Amino acid sequence: MSFGDPNNPYGQQQPPQAPQGPYGQQPPVPPQQGQPGYGYPQQAPQQQYGYPQQQAVPPQQQAYGAYPQQAAPYGQPMPGMPMGYASWGARLGAFLLDGLIIAAVPIILYIISIVMAAGSAVTPDYSSCSTGDYTCMQNAANEATASSTPVGAIILSVLAWLLMIGGTFFLIAKEGASGQTPGKKVMGVKVIKEATGQPLGFGMTFVRYLCRYLNGLLCGLGWLWPLWDDKSQTWADKLAGTVVVSVK
Repeated sequence: MSFGDPNNPYGQQQPPQAPQGPYGQQPPVPPQQGQPGYGYPQQAPQQQYGYPQQQAVPPQQQAYGAYPQQAAPYGQPMPGMPMGYASWGARLGAFLLDGLIIAAVPIILYIISIVMAAGSAVTPDYSSCSTGDYTCMQNAANEATASSTPVGAIILSVLAWLLMIGGTFFLIAKEGASGQTPGKKVMGVKVIKEATGQPLGFGMTFVRYLCRYLNGLLCGLGWLWPLWDDKSQTWADKLAGTVVVSVK
């Protein structure tokens, strides 16, 4: 038995005591309930056992079926419309270029056929017609015209007509596939479906071309409508649900 420590005669272990401060100063207060006191190293709070760890919440995405974004103001870009709506001048330039492409050769053929027909003209024979018999005179004029028209002139006229029809279907196919005809590509404009922003396809482009005849009503008012329309649409565009945008 040890009698070295009179305060602990039975040899029991003493609980650890707080460190003594310098002479005349209070010792530091030990931390309570997990909070470090002054002079003790601070530790990051740990989550209690059994609770799920919290993670950063990713940014919310737009829910399925939510309302799409509102259309941009006039002249401003929209989804699928890189540079906004095409100007009326650019549309007119594309229309003239396309017309020149498909009509140049047919016009030349028509002019040649007219010259050929005029060079072989025959004067009608009215000698067998009595005075005032306009039916006889008309028949004589028709016979003279039919006999004087050369076969070459007729062939050229038919060929010009076929080239014009074929050129129109060529433009419809190009616009339906890519939204651009050769003239539109030069002017940097494109026809797309307003609801999807995609080209129309051959069928809807054909319908749009048929609707273009309505633009000529009321002295061509439908062709001028894009000058003051918010979406720069003609009447045909409104009926077909299309818009013409700039892609330059």
